[in-house]
Amino acid sequence: MIRLGIPSKGRLMGQTFDWFSERGINLVRSDSDREYAGHIQGIKNVQLIFLSASEIPRELSAGRLHFGVTGNDVIQEKLVLFNQLVKPISELGFGFADLIIAIPSFWVDVKTLDDLDAVSAQFRDKHGYRLRIATKYHRLLREFLMKAGVADYQIVDSQGATEGAVKNGLAEAIADITSTGDTLKANHLKILSDGLILKSQATLFKSLTSDFSQEENQVANSLLKKLRAKN
Repeated sequence: MIRLGIPSKGRLMGQTFDWFSERGINLVRSDSDREYAGHIQGIKNVQLIFLSASEIPRELSAGRLHFGVTGNDVIQEKLVLFNQLVKPISELGFGFADLIIAIPSFWVDVKTLDDLDAVSAQFRDKHGYRLRIATKYHRLLREFLMKAGVADYQIVDSQGATEGAVKNGLAEAIADITSTGDTLKANHLKILSDGLILKSQATLFKSLTSDFSQEENQVANSLLKKLRAKN
């Protein structure tokens, strides 16, 4: 049985259904909204598993899913050495978002990562603690700032409403995803000119750790052939 992980709610789930449907593959959810399972119409031996987008990387890496749809930002944040665990099959053309670093708009002299590095040192000297950056993307932020030579900061975990962390006094800067930038502007934040960490979109991934039987390989190849025919 091929197990395909699908986002369990919201626009991402609806757009995933539409993307497959446009390629002649109709995803069907179980009659009960409370049952997080389904199937593909007309294709046997494929089970749909509905999970949050943040859970799908874990299940792919563990081999409990054969395929899954999620953002590549989540894949790269959740999975160390992700290239050895999953393989991107197709970008889906929706769920676009940029993972960026943003700072208060009134920091008029701070425009780049070098500026942020200088401000971080001054901030610690003045306040006695490191400049705080609110984010849920801990690993991606650390790797990005390490490459940029920025070290004098601390991460504040934020699992929601990150854009409000500066306004609410919880942090001095943020690292979060944005699509239009409107929420950043509403919270008086601006993106550093070189503060783009990652460009992301919804992507279909294949697990590299899942064991495919001969029959499962046939089903998977048939499914992928249909998808690629549209592309």
